[in-house]
Amino acid sequence: MADHRQSKKRRYISWGVAGAVVVAGGGIAATTSMAATTWPAQKTYTGRAFDTCAAPSLAAMKAWHTGFYGAAAVYIGGKNRGCSQPNLTASWVKSVSTVGWKLIPLYVGSQPSCGSGGSVKISASTAASVGKSEADDAVAKASALGMKAGSPIFLDMEAYDTTNTSCNNAVLTYVRAFDKELHAKTYRAGYYGFTSSSAKAIATATDKTDLPGNLWYALWDKTNTTTSDWPWGSTQFTGHSRGHQYMVNSKESRGGYTITVDRDAWDGPVAITG
Repeated sequence: MADHRQSKKRRYISWGVAGAVVVAGGGIAATTSMAATTWPAQKTYTGRAFDTCAAPSLAAMKAWHTGFYGAAAVYIGGKNRGCSQPNLTASWVKSVSTVGWKLIPLYVGSQPSCGSGGSVKISASTAASVGKSEADDAVAKASALGMKAGSPIFLDMEAYDTTNTSCNNAVLTYVRAFDKELHAKTYRAGYYGFTSSSAKAIATATDKTDLPGNLWYALWDKTNTTTSDWPWGSTQFTGHSRGHQYMVNSKESRGGYTITVDRDAWDGPVAITG
C-alpha cells in the first residue's frame, strides 16, 4: 500500500464500475484445508468501490451512495491498523448494508521484517503461531461487526524485499497459518499486496497450499480493470477472485461530504451481512 496506508491516514480503496452482486462459490481455490467443509455461498460484487482510513459516518455513506461506488473496504482490526474506527460498529454495518453498500473486511496484521510498513513485524520463529492467533482475532472482529461465516477477510501486506529469502519464507509461513485458521472458522481468505512484491510473492509461489484464494493487487496505472493489466497467468484467481487498486489519494466530494479515497476495480467476494 501507499505510505498513507501505514500512517494515521491509512489506505483508501475503491472499485471499478458500480455493478451487480451475484452469489457464487468461488474464491476458495488455492487451499487444501477446507475440502471437507460445507461453505456458505460466496457473495460477490463486481464494480467500483472505495476505502478510506476511518469508516465514514452513516450520513456520509448515505450521501455517497449515488451509484458511482457500490462497495467500501473497512479496516476491521490488526496491530498495524493506522486509524481508530469510531463509526465502525455492528449497527453501522447493518445500516450501510441496508442502504445498499457492499463491504470488504480488511485486516492489517503483522508486517514483513524486511519491509517498511507497520511497527509490529513478522518473526520467522513465531510466524506460524502469530498468523494463527491474528486470524482468530480477525474472525472475532468480523463476527462482532455482523460479518458472517463465508465472508472474506483480506489480509493487508505492505511492500517488502521478496529477494530476501528468509524474510519471504517467514511471510509465506505467516500467511499460510493465517489463511488456514480463517478456513477452519469458515471465512474466506483474501490478500492485498503490491504487484512488485507482496502480491507477486503470493501469485508466483510454487506451493499454493493454504495461500489466499482472492488477490487484490496494487498497480497504480489509473486503469479500471481486473483483467487487461493482470500481471500473472490468466487462469489464476478467476471466478470473481480479483481486486485492483488502480488510483490512490483521490479527493472526492459527494452530497456535501469530501473524502480522500483510493479507487479499485473489484470483481470478488464481499462480506455476508444479511
